[in-house]
Amino acid sequence: MKKLLQEILKEKKTVGIAGHVRPDGDCVGSCVGLYLYLTREYPEIKTDVYLEEVPAQFLVLKGTDQVKNQAVDQVYDLFISLDCGSPDRLGFAEEMFRNAKTTLCVDHHISNLGYARENYVVPDASSTSELICRMIGSEGLDREIAEALYVGIAHDTGVFLYSCTSPETMEVAADLLRTGLDANALIDHTYYSKTYIQQQILGRALLESMFLLDKKCIVSVITKKVMDFYGAKASDLEGIVSQLRNTTGVEVAIFLHELDSGEFKVSLRSNGLVDVSSVAQYFGGGGHVRAAGVTMQGSVHDVINNLLRKIAPQITEEDGEKA
Repeated sequence: MKKLLQEILKEKKTVGIAGHVRPDGDCVGSCVGLYLYLTREYPEIKTDVYLEEVPAQFLVLKGTDQVKNQAVDQVYDLFISLDCGSPDRLGFAEEMFRNAKTTLCVDHHISNLGYARENYVVPDASSTSELICRMIGSEGLDREIAEALYVGIAHDTGVFLYSCTSPETMEVAADLLRTGLDANALIDHTYYSKTYIQQQILGRALLESMFLLDKKCIVSVITKKVMDFYGAKASDLEGIVSQLRNTTGVEVAIFLHELDSGEFKVSLRSNGLVDVSSVAQYFGGGGHVRAAGVTMQGSVHDVINNLLRKIAPQITEEDGEKA
């Protein structure tokens, strides 16, 4: 994979990097990690990295202060999309991606159909940060690059607890640890540590959640009104859907976050019985078997009912097989 990167960088003078809207740990980690690598190994190439506002907990990573939040009028020799299942998920960076002379996509979403000129898409990988590690190799690491990539892997694997954590993931993590990074401090600061607002909004989401489908599905909704009341941002909702999924007896968790009137960001998490990727894809989203997302329009009632129509048959089918 390192040869792929070397080949595609030949004779390039400008490179742009971007990740998906509302960046999470893997998105930030992979983008910043690759940015640090390119600026160190290829100083002759002008490299820029683009993301929406980086959540505060990730600002501890070197390179986040170089992230640009607005598009520029430039045609890049190469534009790299990271951790993004489709080009429209690049947000303000989509036009720069489409206008570039050539493109590369590195991703691990099963719904990614390979929309770039060159594609490195591995659905079985734990994270895009793991794929970046494979691309640059252990010899390409230094402590600061490793910190970014370690955070990315840790967040998308639930600190190495999710089923997407493979032996290869742990081998990559070992290479990162050998750089001398402080894994405990990174995980505490970026994953476990919560602001008071984040704790309040989590409590509200749990308090107002409800069971459906014979208590095998749990649903919670956070409206714009509630967000405004707590002074919360979208990044403050990180981890809520996973906490819902941890409820005993639950097979699938649905978390709705109101983006605008009649528009909801839907996060889906499964404990294995339900393929939430197929559900999200049906409505125009994507993701993985156990973790997926989609943006949907309609009332809360309509959105939930539409989702349940696709989720319920999977649960019923499994119950029928057990009977």
